Amino acid sequence: MKREERYRLILEHFRQKMPEVNTELEFGSVFQLLVAVVLSAQCTDKRVNMVTPELFRHYPDAKSMAQAEPEDVLEYVSSVSYPNAKARHLVELSRLLVEKHDGEVPNDMNALLELPGVGRKTANVMQAVAFGRTAMAVDTHVYRVSHRLGLVPKTANTPLKVEQTLMKHIPASDVPRAHHWLLLHGRYVCTSRAPHCDRCNLEKLCPKLLEGSRLS
Repeated sequence: MKREERYRLILEHFRQKMPEVNTELEFGSVFQLLVAVVLSAQCTDKRVNMVTPELFRHYPDAKSMAQAEPEDVLEYVSSVSYPNAKARHLVELSRLLVEKHDGEVPNDMNALLELPGVGRKTANVMQAVAFGRTAMAVDTHVYRVSHRLGLVPKTANTPLKVEQTLMKHIPASDVPRAHHWLLLHGRYVCTSRAPHCDRCNLEKLCPKLLEGSRLS
């Protein structure tokens, strides 16, 4: 099967199965989404959603978090992965938002990437979810599923290469949803260690390219 046909069939499946889809992170503002996405790096959304309500009760916006110290934030995020680094990044990015952007999260990609703790994946999530831009965030799930389903070649061996390949083949109107389609498929069906092929609706299309599909 040619790659173009594979994309067409897989995207049509997701359009029908998940016409409306969004992040599972819980937030009340663009700033809170940014905080949640930073906390979600190498951590589950479920865990992040457990810690953010109390965190946001004390620090609902950039201006309030900018006045905190990392150890203050650490008290509320200690159960996530890499809590010390994330607490430091959250305080630092809050201070930079106040200093350079009047406490608001910028919608410019380069400005987002200047924020401490914000890499390309996080910036793309913000572009797509917060600002409705055509951006493809590639996390471990998207990377893995893209390879296993044969959406990208083996030479797409970095998140950036996967992002570029997906952006080339996925229609712009589908890109914001496609990130969530691939992510959720990887989170609940095409899991890392033991994919649930027996309950995968894409099983007949899947070339099962399991070797080398994990992002180290």
